[in-house]
Amino acid sequence: MQRVSSLTHRRWAALRALCLGALMVSGSFTATANAAEPNAAGSNANSEQSADSRPSADMASATQATNAQATSAQATSIPTSNVQTPLGVPTVHGLAIYGEPAHKPGFTHFPYVNPEAPVGGRMTRAAIGSFDSTNPFILKGNSVAGLNYFGGLIYDTLMIPSADEPFTEYGLLASGVRLAEDRSAIEFDIDHRARFHDGVAVTAEDIVFTYRLLKDEGLPFFKSYYHDVTGVSVIDADTVRFEMAPDAARELPLIIGQLPVLPEHYWKSRDFTRATLELPLGSGPYRMASLDAGRQVRYERVDDYWGKDLPVNKGRHNIQTLVYDYYRDQTVSLEAFKAGSIDLHVESSAKNWATAYDTPALHKGRLKKLEVPDSNPAGMQGFVLNERRERFQDPRVREALALVFDFDWINRNLFYGAYQQTHSYFENSDMAADGMPTGKELALLEPFKDELPSAVFDKPLPIDEPQELRPRLRKALGLLREAGYEVVKGQLVSRSSGKPLTLEVLNYDTQFERIIQPWIRNLARIGIKARIRTVDVNQYINRRRSFDFDVVVGSYPQSNSPGSEQREYWTSDYADVAGSRNLIGLKSPVVDTLTDALIQAQTREDLLSATRALDRVLRWGFHVVPQWHLAATRIALWNKFGYPQPFPEYQLSLDSWWIEPDKDASLEPGE
Repeated sequence: MQRVSSLTHRRWAALRALCLGALMVSGSFTATANAAEPNAAGSNANSEQSADSRPSADMASATQATNAQATSAQATSIPTSNVQTPLGVPTVHGLAIYGEPAHKPGFTHFPYVNPEAPVGGRMTRAAIGSFDSTNPFILKGNSVAGLNYFGGLIYDTLMIPSADEPFTEYGLLASGVRLAEDRSAIEFDIDHRARFHDGVAVTAEDIVFTYRLLKDEGLPFFKSYYHDVTGVSVIDADTVRFEMAPDAARELPLIIGQLPVLPEHYWKSRDFTRATLELPLGSGPYRMASLDAGRQVRYERVDDYWGKDLPVNKGRHNIQTLVYDYYRDQTVSLEAFKAGSIDLHVESSAKNWATAYDTPALHKGRLKKLEVPDSNPAGMQGFVLNERRERFQDPRVREALALVFDFDWINRNLFYGAYQQTHSYFENSDMAADGMPTGKELALLEPFKDELPSAVFDKPLPIDEPQELRPRLRKALGLLREAGYEVVKGQLVSRSSGKPLTLEVLNYDTQFERIIQPWIRNLARIGIKARIRTVDVNQYINRRRSFDFDVVVGSYPQSNSPGSEQREYWTSDYADVAGSRNLIGLKSPVVDTLTDALIQAQTREDLLSATRALDRVLRWGFHVVPQWHLAATRIALWNKFGYPQPFPEYQLSLDSWWIEPDKDASLEPGE
């Protein structure tokens, strides 16, 4: 599974759910287990292909469409007569989560692009599974590769992140931004040149229409993401204002800047809640040119794209044609890549990376392998235990299941020693809890001393567990006996009910079975009957959306500035919302309070205290069986691409690559 890299940028790709809005939005299953989000731009292949990696990097989360007709969409717009006085603060070109943007007004292009890059050529990527919708913003349907929560290739956003800064955004549709000194409101001036692909101007009413449409009719994600927006209004045709709650997250102005803008004149006559294969209307650097239902989607660069000369776009979107071909699984897509049918492959398997590319084409330099370092937090990837099931509600049972997972054996025998074991939900960052709680972190935890396990206060992190398997199994069996189980005729059963302890791992990809099997064998050694249930992609998606599983592989990607997305991960409000990221089913007032503290942190110091407190509580709750991570993205490619180096620190930014005409013409793929 490939981990989704920084959510800040993941929020942007399509993974931004796996490498590839800024990455140019990959359509393959995100190597991230369980990405209920779009592929992360710059997402890293940091773990093996997971059963919960989504079949389409950009597929939406869940459930049913309503019968609402176009009138419901029309009702979300507001008249331009709602005129107010603009905020009396300076207009700026960009916003940073802390401090000032690195690139000053008047900058000509990002430093990680080549403004003289040639334009043209074709790049073909693989997508896994199938698709039945071109609307990535709703619960219904499996969205086509290249689109995601934040628009993907065809929709512009108000602002755009810089790949060489932790969390800074610069104007895209917005030519200027005003943030109130008390952060109670933010205004965006819409660039008067901005146009949808049909030539209609982008206006403030389109922004208000989009915001209300996504929050009212879109994925549960949007309601969580924009939770602290208290109002939105049109000031004039080219200016829109968002009001924010007094205790809103410091990142909220930047979150609003990520809003993908939809054309009101297009959607007001259509039912937004229904999956559709109609070619959508956007305003971005690419337009969707053609669809072959379930098989292929093709995007063409918009030659008269209104924003092509903006500083944030110079040197980007250089490839003329982007194609996503759909394959049944990763094994088939890998063979297609080696045969030359696919140009670039983000590799999520350590075994494949070590053995599958040893071909004459590699030795002749026609095929290349890149490992691009990633500075973002690794986040958490693991077997998610569905605590809606009664048997997983006892933390001793959950801890026992984690003890039985033998990472060292899997890493040594299956992964060629490529990975590190994950412990923290904010792994590979200063936000991870360590040692004993002190200072502000301790102050956040102390009010809940009676509700939390004593270990939160008495034992240091990382959790001290036996390294060898046999003592781990003994400890696990002891915990299960404490939880009321005993071994009867080789099977672990409840002393009170007589029912055996069983579990099923829901999976869609046969490749991942080899990773699940060692865990199942170890579970059997202590009397737990476990099995793998491999289903087709559509059934997998539907069951995960409705929380109809015992265990799935899931991931919780993190950015350097985590914020509002944490609500959907952990809080009680989302435990029963179909399609949400709260796969655990977590309902904890303590976790709810700590999540709010994280979101409302106004300084980096406060943020670190809150993330460490939340991390500590989650880790001592044993809600997942942690797996592994890799701080790099592995890319195999045919040697036809140019790319600036060094790569940006926080995002892979495939959209700054280009096709070298001479290399492309001389390439003989499939040797």
